[in-house]
Amino acid sequence: MKFMENISMALGSLKAHKMRSILTMLGIIIGVGAVIIVVAIGQGGEAMLKSQISGSGNTVELFFQPSEEEMRVNPNIMNQPPFRQEDVRALEGIPEVKKVVTSSSQFSSVSYKEKSAEASITGINNAYLELNDLKVNKGRSFSASDFLGGRRVGLISHSTKEELFKEQSPIGQIIKIANQPVEVIGVLEKPTGLFGFSSVEVYMPIQTWRTVYGKSEFSQITLQAASADELQKAGKKAARLLNTLHNTEDSYQVVNMEEIAEGIGQVTRIMTLIIGSIAGISLFVGGIGVMNIMLVSVTERTREIGIRMALGATRGQVMTQFLIESITLTLIGGMIGILVGWGVASLVSVFAGWPSLISWQVVAGGVLFSMVIGVVFGLLPANKASKLDPIESLRYE
Repeated sequence: MKFMENISMALGSLKAHKMRSILTMLGIIIGVGAVIIVVAIGQGGEAMLKSQISGSGNTVELFFQPSEEEMRVNPNIMNQPPFRQEDVRALEGIPEVKKVVTSSSQFSSVSYKEKSAEASITGINNAYLELNDLKVNKGRSFSASDFLGGRRVGLISHSTKEELFKEQSPIGQIIKIANQPVEVIGVLEKPTGLFGFSSVEVYMPIQTWRTVYGKSEFSQITLQAASADELQKAGKKAARLLNTLHNTEDSYQVVNMEEIAEGIGQVTRIMTLIIGSIAGISLFVGGIGVMNIMLVSVTERTREIGIRMALGATRGQVMTQFLIESITLTLIGGMIGILVGWGVASLVSVFAGWPSLISWQVVAGGVLFSMVIGVVFGLLPANKASKLDPIESLRYE
């Protein structure tokens, strides 16, 4: 019997028992769909998490952490400014460094008329704005003249707007920070995605921040390398340079946010694998359902099997027929499960705000695994059918 004839007979058998076939395939559909959904959501969440942590890429963050010996010698060392303007100029001279992103932050009260709120006030430079891509929902962003002239202008977060202005437009209004007037020129977009929460924040040019607080130091410096290959070299040079300038040993170090993101990504991949394996148990249960239905089918078609064997069908041909029927059943269920999983994963990604990463390896694995289930759980019924005695089968009522 030809292969296509077996396929045709398998499809005919499925059509003859539509409801039973659909219910049998349901276990395979749920199993394959669940695995596709879990893996796609896991990979999408991992990508979003890594992008949120590592930012735009090719960046390392410098931090100041004196040793215990240095703190014993100078107990006030932690109260000293970690970064100075001359540090920035020196770091800009490193060939591998593309940008030096500086910022200074302080929590203080921000007020508008009778309303006030505690906010994080951050002074930034132009490089910070370019690297972090602060998206403005209303108003405008900072211009080059705002940074150069140290104008008293600021961008407020969505939460700051809700706290101080409610339904009123904040654009052009004057808020007070440390009793200093600052004009609101823009409102930032409300964050979305994995870390979709907004805090009470105000951003202003670094020169303005210094004027308001009377400070000249930087609390944070981030370096952007010209390329990913030069990132590690730039970080080591920067740390070595700062330790030399400040006469310290290893107090200045670097944090590669991409390495941290990759470490967290490994954890999420392990969790995705574990949860995906648990979802895969439903595939095993679906396979048992397939085996059960195929055994019932063999019993129902005992007389048909006897007639075919009496007409010359070999044991191998009968076994192949039922194996192909089992594989067809699971393969159709697997294909439907892939479509269902793809659709649900895409829907979840839209609401969650992260990409739905459905790799072809997972899809191919779903199809292949469905066929394997058809073979494994179809062997027993197929073997039972091939061992039937033709004479006894013809007598079966």
